Amino acid sequence: MPPKARKRIKDKGKGDASNSQNGKSKTAKSDKDSNTSSSSLTKFVVLSIVVVIVGCGVAVHLGYIDIQQLQQEFNGASDSETDRVLKDTEKAPEPKEEKITEPKKEKKLEPKKEKAPEPKKEDQLVAEEENKKKRKKNSKEEILLVGRTNTYDKAIEKELDLCEDLIVQKKYESALRRFEKLLTTHPASPRARLGRANALYYIADEQRSNDLLKSCISAYDEVAKAPNCPNEVLKEAMIAQADRLRFLGNSMKSISVLEDLNKRIPNDITVLRELGVTYLIKGNNNAAKPIFQKILEVVPSDGHAKVHLGFILKSETKYEESIPLLTEGIATEEEGTKEGKYYFHLGDALYRLGRVEQAYEVYSSAAKKGFFLSKWQRSLYNVDSLTAKPWWTPDSAKVAKFIKLLEDNWQVIRDEGVANMDPKTGSFVPEVENLRESGDWKQFTLYTRGKRNDANCKRAPKTCEIIDQIPMATSNKRGQVKFSVLHPGTHIWAHCGPTNCRLRSHLGLVVPDGLRIRVKDQTRKWQEGKMLIFDDSFEHEVWHDGDSFRLILIVDFWHPELTESQRRKLTAI
Repeated sequence: MPPKARKRIKDKGKGDASNSQNGKSKTAKSDKDSNTSSSSLTKFVVLSIVVVIVGCGVAVHLGYIDIQQLQQEFNGASDSETDRVLKDTEKAPEPKEEKITEPKKEKKLEPKKEKAPEPKKEDQLVAEEENKKKRKKNSKEEILLVGRTNTYDKAIEKELDLCEDLIVQKKYESALRRFEKLLTTHPASPRARLGRANALYYIADEQRSNDLLKSCISAYDEVAKAPNCPNEVLKEAMIAQADRLRFLGNSMKSISVLEDLNKRIPNDITVLRELGVTYLIKGNNNAAKPIFQKILEVVPSDGHAKVHLGFILKSETKYEESIPLLTEGIATEEEGTKEGKYYFHLGDALYRLGRVEQAYEVYSSAAKKGFFLSKWQRSLYNVDSLTAKPWWTPDSAKVAKFIKLLEDNWQVIRDEGVANMDPKTGSFVPEVENLRESGDWKQFTLYTRGKRNDANCKRAPKTCEIIDQIPMATSNKRGQVKFSVLHPGTHIWAHCGPTNCRLRSHLGLVVPDGLRIRVKDQTRKWQEGKMLIFDDSFEHEVWHDGDSFRLILIVDFWHPELTESQRRKLTAI
């Protein structure tokens, strides 16, 4: 046996003997050490967990750790002793003090509390608008405000798209059937209701049916009543409804619809534009004016609002204020600004301020862009290819026999006209188109837009009996028959009539000296018992420098080149 092995055995023997002698004391010491070790381990575990909890508390406060995830990890541990210690530790006061103290120190370092630069007001508005458009919730369902489809329609979106494609393809009857079938299974669908209304409108337009148009208007009303109707669908429906109501001549109801829409979608620029325009169509400039002013407060560069406000100011004879608005609005070339009427009013404002050359520059520019037939012929409701010349003869106008009838009876007509000039009759009323620079100009109307004014004809029965024999005049939806009286000192601004579809004739009844009329660049005078015939779509101007009133009868004839079919299809002006 090797020496080292023998030494190990020997040492072991000594150790056994020693252990045997001291066995009792060693056992006691071992138990004590074991208890100390266990206690130390417990304290170590407790302290470790406390540190972890405190650290995690800080981390949770800073937003870096998910406390629920942490609890799940602790709950999933298999060591029952750890669970017990964790439970005891959560009750211990020491960690609680550290947890409260530490976050307060770290709170200033929290990334979320670092203030970013204050965003601009415009940015805030844009952000808020984007957030509004993302989604909105109520107790029943979530409504998507982006686009035209809410969650109710989301389930049938493909079918809705197919139905709407049929309208694009002008298959209106098929689209109507598909939308109505879809509404049997999805009666609350905003898009299906809108599609049905649109299909009805196009069918009504094709068939020229007012009854269908009324059904269409009712259908648009159903869209507005649809639950959770997206704003885009609501706007499209109610604006369309207002437009159809205007077409039927019900401007007041149209305004009511748009006012309601403005309440439901406040301060929407598109809605405000429609409302302002409808007030203008109604002739209520005072109500329209603040609407366009409000739009310009929100969007100072809005060209549409500028041209309309410019028009209103021009009608108030505030020419200096109207010119920059009309000029800037036209220059934007925005939708709704590219119309001849704005060039018309801009040029007219310049002309009335004596800036004649600038006025004709505006007119020439508009003519080159196709808004006017020429710088002289600035009518807005025209039929292409009609002969255009300022002065006509009875033969060229193809009304020779009617002219003879009127001239042969001029004294009878004169006497009835003079009799109605008595202020007590109330027959003559002031001109209201703001065409006078000075003086006094009144009119007494017998026919307008192809319709006989029976009440006024009772005051001039012989004149109306003569006019009834002239179908070229009585059927003229774009003309009038009326007496016109002009008093001394009157100047009528240079202006153009609204259409090239008519020829205007003047029968002189009472004509003193000192009167003249210019059409384009030719000036003529009236004679008692004689007719003057001219195309009033050309620029014309009148001066009365005499010392007594001038009385004439105005009779509008159809342009001789218009066919019967064209006359029937033309809208009234």
